[in-house]
Amino acid sequence: KVPAGCEAGGGQEEEEAMPASSPRGFGAAIERSRDLLRRIKDEAGIPGILVGVSVDGKEVWSEGLGYADVENRVLCKPETIMRIASISKCLTMMAIAKLWEEGKLDLDAPVQKYVPEFPEKVYEGEKVTITTRLLVSHLSGIRHYEKDIAKVKEEKEKANRALKLTKPNQDKEQKEKDGKGIEKTDSVKPKKEHEGEVKSRNSKPGKRDKEFEQEEYYLKEKFESVIESLKIFKNDPLFFKPGSQFLYSTYGFTLLSAVVERVSGQKFTDYMLKMFRDLDMLSTVLDDNEAMIYNRARCYVYNKKGRLVNAPYVDNSYKWAGGGFLSSVGDLLKFGNAMLYSYQVGQFKNSGGKLLPGYLKPDTVAMMWTPVPKTEVSWDRDGKYAMAWAVVEKKQQYGFCRQQRHYASHTGGAVGASSVLLILPEDLDSKAIDTALVAPPRGVIVSIICNMQSVSLNSTALKIAREFDKEKRAQYID
Repeated sequence: KVPAGCEAGGGQEEEEAMPASSPRGFGAAIERSRDLLRRIKDEAGIPGILVGVSVDGKEVWSEGLGYADVENRVLCKPETIMRIASISKCLTMMAIAKLWEEGKLDLDAPVQKYVPEFPEKVYEGEKVTITTRLLVSHLSGIRHYEKDIAKVKEEKEKANRALKLTKPNQDKEQKEKDGKGIEKTDSVKPKKEHEGEVKSRNSKPGKRDKEFEQEEYYLKEKFESVIESLKIFKNDPLFFKPGSQFLYSTYGFTLLSAVVERVSGQKFTDYMLKMFRDLDMLSTVLDDNEAMIYNRARCYVYNKKGRLVNAPYVDNSYKWAGGGFLSSVGDLLKFGNAMLYSYQVGQFKNSGGKLLPGYLKPDTVAMMWTPVPKTEVSWDRDGKYAMAWAVVEKKQQYGFCRQQRHYASHTGGAVGASSVLLILPEDLDSKAIDTALVAPPRGVIVSIICNMQSVSLNSTALKIAREFDKEKRAQYID
């Protein structure tokens, strides 16, 4: 068989894996998206990258580029399994939402109701309350990997100053584009933003994000239970009064895993694996170093000399809920479609009882995808954080100018891995819904995973989603 891309003069046989599917109708979108991924892969020096796209509930493209294992020359393929990092938070949120729907979990109860091992907190002499609702939106005040509150405040102030400096320039550029009647898209982003796509190999090859300089990223201790892993941070002071500020915290999700465990009456990992079976996500498993996991890729980093090396050994048992799962792009598409179906199925009133219920209720997903005040999103300046998802709302300020589509996404960064899952729902036509011409889910879902850390993939996923959405619309017109 000829590897994908070779017939068009792109890609070498030893470097490209066969796509699992590339149906008629999306050939142009696949070709453009593959070219974009190759550029990102080459510029960032990524050994292997996986991509999966579904349109209206059907997987239309999945492919692996490069190597899952460089030393043994094992090619990436659609079934390759990699660390999905913080997309794990979205999976955990689905478990929390399910338990809330079943009436077992109160989102606004103090977490000590379920996890008495987590001490009650005091901030500036005042007793404060941490709830599940605050935890899922990173408003709890619980720290992330950095223990020094002064450093965290300093970094936030720097980021805010940088935002204030860049915003006038961005507004000026936008006005210039608007004056010419040109939509400002990802393809004409300022150069500085594009550089975020390849920050794993910038001016100093192998340079790590400051986050990856934190010691706790590289814990090697195996924790036997999620309750035990609370000891890492449970006695540390809060960084702010719960509900007053946003601070992204993976440890907040470690506490949430203890909540799920107590509410469900099962070990957190057992509960999650059962949920994965219900969702038909059979390739999604714990990032367990000892287990034999077929199709698992190796993880890579660049050292100080700019050479590719195996990522350091880590044990992620302290953060299953916030960044401890492995998956394939196909499984992430299934998860995204379960979310999208649940979100849309309530709009199809006249389906004659033919439609099955979603895994979650439509109102539940709508709640999860409603932006929460005081939150922010580091990987998407248009977005706000909701409940374990970043959400961009539909908006258009001027006629024939930039349209902001509604979508939900989450990115991930782990030792030796980066990821993104993006869901771009279709704006449903009421006539099509009422006449049962279409069925949910309707929209484009993109998942990308690679075995290199510090690679920003969100805008790449959005570009790919737009490519497939545009081609789908063109088919309707034809």
